[in-house]
Amino acid sequence: MAEKESLHTTHAWLRDAAEELGVDPQLVQALVGDILDLTAAVAHNGPSRPAAPTTAFIVGLAAGAKGADIQEVRCLIERVNTMVDNYKK
Repeated sequence: MAEKESLHTTHAWLRDAAEELGVDPQLVQALVGDILDLTAAVAHNGPSRPAAPTTAFIVGLAAGAKGADIQEVRCLIERVNTMVDNYKK
């Protein structure tokens, strides 16, 4: 039960944050799983745990700079996932 409440709280927070910053909440909702997977990959298979949120931030900056749609954001995420796959610890 606590996990379900936590998930609800997370989605509510993300919706509120998106609205506060002028980002389409539906876009955020559609990409949240991809972003969580990306941060997990960077944290566990990339350079370090602290690099995970900062990498997600960089993807967001790149997406914003390009005016990226959902498919373009997924392409950016995939590019970083490829970097993680090729990362040598």
